[in-house]
Amino acid sequence: MDLFDQALKISMLGLDEGSVQGMNKLIWQQDFTDSRTDLSAWNIRLGNDLLDNDGKPIHPGWGNGEQQYYRGDAKNLYIDESGLNLCARREPIETDDGRSFVYTSARLDTKDHFSYQYGKLVIRAKLPVGQGLWPAIWLLPQEQAYGPWPASGEIDIMEARGRLPRQVSGTLHYGKDWDHKKLDEYSYQLEDGTIDQFRDYTLEWNESSIRWLVDGHCFAERTMEPDMPFDKSFYLVLNLAVGGWYDTVAIDEAALPAVMTVSGIWLYK
Repeated sequence: MDLFDQALKISMLGLDEGSVQGMNKLIWQQDFTDSRTDLSAWNIRLGNDLLDNDGKPIHPGWGNGEQQYYRGDAKNLYIDESGLNLCARREPIETDDGRSFVYTSARLDTKDHFSYQYGKLVIRAKLPVGQGLWPAIWLLPQEQAYGPWPASGEIDIMEARGRLPRQVSGTLHYGKDWDHKKLDEYSYQLEDGTIDQFRDYTLEWNESSIRWLVDGHCFAERTMEPDMPFDKSFYLVLNLAVGGWYDTVAIDEAALPAVMTVSGIWLYK
């Protein structure tokens, strides 16, 4: 843990973990439009395999049937004046183990660098439009206190199907094991414009509820129940997938290259 992480955790310990109302103290920020901002708080993930806690592959397609191979190459992940860009491309590659992939893209997360329990997290992002694209902003547990997925939970702040440019969703995954997994999904139709405009995707989370907002409008709220695992610290994940079970349709290669841009992230307590 570096000094920044220590200071962040110390500052969060003394804050009220109660109502999200009045959360206006900025705790953590990533301004990707500032040329001085780097990715030191992020892990750049590579490959096509979902890994276990020891880094060993357990499921191809990241467990979701995703067709892309994640890379850290500058063609797939870069910062410019608009922000942090995750770029999905049609780029055939062959891996060292002999597997072939037609698409590349990017995925990164803050595991072991930044995690939080309760607060108001705002992500300003512009998402790509195109059939078969799956941009996502989500949270996973820093420690699997209740067991492997889905027992320790997953919070999806925003997911979108690229073929539905006016719709986004927020979701909770939980349950004691795979056979008893539960899913609470809430979809929202944008009142004007589409996902390929910069919008604020917000999660307000405390011990009694989780709320999803787009541009300040709350479109869903889920009251917490005693058996839910959402009382621990979670870390942030950003990724742009190509294909996968979320929307089992043919991939529109004319939409590639496609870019998901995150201009900034703010956490308030």
